[in-house]
Amino acid sequence: MKATVKAHTNIALIKYWGKRDEALFLPTNNSLSVTLDKFYTITTVEFLPALQADEFYFNGELAEEKELMKISAFLDRVRANAKKPMYACVKSQNHVPTAAGFASSASGYAALAAASAKAIGLQLTDRELSQLARQGSGSASRSIFGGYVEWEKGSNADGSDCYAQQILDKDAWDLRILSVEVTTKAKKVLSREGMKRTVQTSPFFAGWLEAVEQDLIAIKEAINERDFTKLGQVVEANALKMHATTLGANPPFMYWQSATVEVMQEVQALREKGVEAYFTIDAGPNVKIVCRPEEEQVIHESLETLPVVQQIHHCRIGPGITYL
Repeated sequence: MKATVKAHTNIALIKYWGKRDEALFLPTNNSLSVTLDKFYTITTVEFLPALQADEFYFNGELAEEKELMKISAFLDRVRANAKKPMYACVKSQNHVPTAAGFASSASGYAALAAASAKAIGLQLTDRELSQLARQGSGSASRSIFGGYVEWEKGSNADGSDCYAQQILDKDAWDLRILSVEVTTKAKKVLSREGMKRTVQTSPFFAGWLEAVEQDLIAIKEAINERDFTKLGQVVEANALKMHATTLGANPPFMYWQSATVEVMQEVQALREKGVEAYFTIDAGPNVKIVCRPEEEQVIHESLETLPVVQQIHHCRIGPGITYL
């Protein structure tokens, strides 16, 4: 009873920020992402009758107790679904800069959901896998699929109508994402903590929920029309609105560093020169830049001149989960 799965990270073009249910990871708003080919997690799960407890190896090393507890809690859901009480050995290799705003939990839990379900013998659809992955990390629901993906917030209390689905294949519109690394240090405020604090204390959160509905309508129009300018404008504005909510939280916090702002300003300067590029930032200091293939190289060369830029990762729109 063993399975290995490769899952890719995704970058939200319309952000997921806020939960209506902490335990079931039910979001307060729909979100929309693209899956990235560059960053991924490969996870092997093997259920073994002889094991007395779950084991979790991360990047070749035995994981800390805190991380093992999270994995075991997730596997408990899988075991309950399958009605098989066996423990598992989980081995995960992460090809993502962890906890610095590169959404490593998305690929991690998408791979874990698919591998554990297959290993224990569950026959789940991609929609059901999306719902399972969501219960480990909200954004993982989107990493089950490739291409352009929308995560439906749903309205049912049990989360039965909350899942992600592909809205456009990865090859249907060739955009590029430059992931600009300005730090590899773990962020001080983890996404879950920051999200919760924002929902509970930020007076700007109600405005975010109102604005994100209009952003979703606009970006889906842009995708349908292949209107890059419209898409970029919506993506950039949506990211700025999300980060504005954290400034209103109590106590306030910010994911940006001075290096983050330098990269943002460089992107804006490029546009003034006629080079179309738009930035987006998840819950971390690193910046992702959306562009068209023909402008990818000139953007790279411009960003490379900034001393704050440590590395630039070139990403294409990536695939969904793969069974290895």
